Amino acid sequence: MTTTNPWLTPRRLMAVSIAVALLTIGLKTAAWYLTGSVGLLSDAMESFVNLAAAMFGLTMLTVAAQPADDEHPFGHAKAEYFSSGFEGILIIGVAAAIIWAALPRLWQPQQLERMDWGLALSVISSAFNGLLAWVMLRVARSHNSIALEADAKHLLTDVWTSVGVIAGLALAMLTGWLWLDALAAIGVALNILREGARLLWRSSQGLMDVAADPDTRSRIDAVLARVVAERQRAQETVTFDHVMTRAAGQRHFVNLHMHLPGTWTLARAALLRAQLEQELAQAVPGLHASIQVLPTGEEPLHPD
Repeated sequence: MTTTNPWLTPRRLMAVSIAVALLTIGLKTAAWYLTGSVGLLSDAMESFVNLAAAMFGLTMLTVAAQPADDEHPFGHAKAEYFSSGFEGILIIGVAAAIIWAALPRLWQPQQLERMDWGLALSVISSAFNGLLAWVMLRVARSHNSIALEADAKHLLTDVWTSVGVIAGLALAMLTGWLWLDALAAIGVALNILREGARLLWRSSQGLMDVAADPDTRSRIDAVLARVVAERQRAQETVTFDHVMTRAAGQRHFVNLHMHLPGTWTLARAALLRAQLEQELAQAVPGLHASIQVLPTGEEPLHPD
């Protein structure tokens, strides 16, 4: 389900993410200070990563929104992939730091204090992160924003981090096994390490001009098939080949060859190409189409 609220744009939500990160840093740092829990410390450390990632993400979304210029004729949309990759690196770094801080507590557990206040503050901060992540994911899908999606998934990871920490602390309180605090922190670190690796992989694929997703490609193919069918009913042969797509942040590109009867005038061919570009843009908002018009049976010297 996507949102249609015009206020909920990726940049505005990223700014909200910065504010929420500052709030949760305060809450989680207070929780760690009150309890002395290494699990809550790991939770607070990840919130600092949330803040850095949101600030960098907002910067990259601002860059990505800039129009094309002489030095960047295809626009700046790929800036979003830098945000996603940066966030993945931060997540991996904080996971390593959490494991480093938690390992000594496995064989030298420490007494925990003021657990009631610590857990309450952790739950409140997780509620803020969970609500924001839910809204951000909806907007990321409607705007096809990888930077916003990366930040939302990181916030969800933070929520699961808190859940794991709270569960570990609850078990430590019930059983008296204080080493469960450190074990929960290490488990959380391994989980966010996996999420960081996923973000790095996805950002690298985007920077290497990955093809458009299957849904986008199917909508493009449907438009082309409809045009072919319409021309067939008019007893005219129009074909398409060498259809190539790529995705760059919120933008999609398609290159293709349109083969027309050699007897068509240039004006008639240009009219059909303009109609096709309009239909493709309606089917895939933000799509940039590059259509090469050729006579039937002819191919360019370098077709690909």
